[in-house]
Order: sequence, then structure tokens, then C-alpha cells
Amino acid sequence: MFQPVPPDSLFARLRAAAGRTWSAYVEHPFVAQLGAGTLPEAAFRRYLVQDYRFLIHFGRAYALAVYKSDTLADMRAAAAGMRAILDDEMDLHVEFCRGWGLTPADLEAAPEDGPTLAYTRYVLETGLRGDVLDLHTALAPCIVGYAEIGAALAEEGTAMHAGHPYRAWVGMYAGDDYQAVARDHVTLLDRLWHTRAGDGRFEALSRIFGEATRLEADFWQMGLDAA
Repeated sequence: MFQPVPPDSLFARLRAAAGRTWSAYVEHPFVAQLGAGTLPEAAFRRYLVQDYRFLIHFGRAYALAVYKSDTLADMRAAAAGMRAILDDEMDLHVEFCRGWGLTPADLEAAPEDGPTLAYTRYVLETGLRGDVLDLHTALAPCIVGYAEIGAALAEEGTAMHAGHPYRAWVGMYAGDDYQAVARDHVTLLDRLWHTRAGDGRFEALSRIFGEATRLEADFWQMGLDAA
């Protein structure tokens, strides 16, 4: 389950600064309906298709993190993240989509919707114009936010009942493997903050985090708009 983020961590400070923008993301009607099992299947299918497109750019973001890293250890860590997305997570997503009647051809043929374009290009542009801390800050609402959402829905309980249509999705993000990924990202942000930043940089990082969070909420809304 999701462990409370240390209150003095960079992530905790960024989340607090985001305020209602963060709440609008993690408590979005898409999330609430998903947890209750009332989310229309059309909304979830649209989300799955666009999430496939998003994962492709997520892999590119980790490739960019390799280039932006200063140390061999950080380069290897980013490369491992890229390989995990391209070699494992993409395949798992494709198989998950099959269960919802979506073929690999469906996923490949689907155009990127506006919110997908907006968020993925924002992440990549942020990384290109900034440094690796900027890039990982832009990725944090997705990586850590999904862990928080998954754990909250699992703890509430309804989504873990047998027969719940979205039980597998919630279980994936509430599970130990993904929760560890989120904790590692919180730790990475703190390490980069201590080696690359100071309080004078917090305002700029907060803007990045807030914008990425807003774009994540738009991603949920894109799914609802398909219903």
C-alpha cells in the first residue's frame, strides 16, 4: 500500500503547493467512478488506447533522462526504466487491452487525442529545455499519483470486490511492485534536489509540477468525454 511521503520531501512540498490542482487530479470523477465500478466502459477503453500512446512517449522521456543524467549510475537507472517500459510494460498493457476487446492493431491505429499530445509533449519539452530534475518533476504526478490513487481505491475496498470491472487495474497500481516504483521516484527527486537545486529553484519546479498535474486531470477527462 502507498506509504505516506515524508513531509520534508520535495514531492510532499510540490504536492502541497499544487493544492486543489492535485485534488482535482487524484479525486477526478473518472477516478471516483472507476473506484465505484460505475465508469462507462467506453470511457475506460478510450483511456486504455490513449495510455498506450502515452507509454510510447514515456519511454522517450526515460531515454531523454539517460542523456540528461550526469553519472553512469543515473544513466543506467534511466536506461533500465526505459527498457522496463518498452520491453515489459508495453507488452503487459497490450495484453490487458485484449481483455477489453482492443487489439494491437486498434492501439497502433488510434490517433493521439489532444490531452495526450498536450501532456506528453509538455513532459518532453520540459526535459529538453531543462535538466533531469525538471524532467523527473514533470513525470512525478503520473508516477507517484497513480500509486496514491491505486492505494486509495484499494483501501476504500469497493474496487477489490470480486466481479468489480476495474479490480485488475486498481490492483496493479496498489500492488507492491508499482508502489516501490513510486517510492523510488520520491527518493530520486530528493537526491536530485540536494545535488542540483536549492530553495531558489522551488517556484519553477512547482510550476512544472502543477502544470503536469493539471494535464493529468485533463487525461482523465478525455476518457470521460468518450462516454
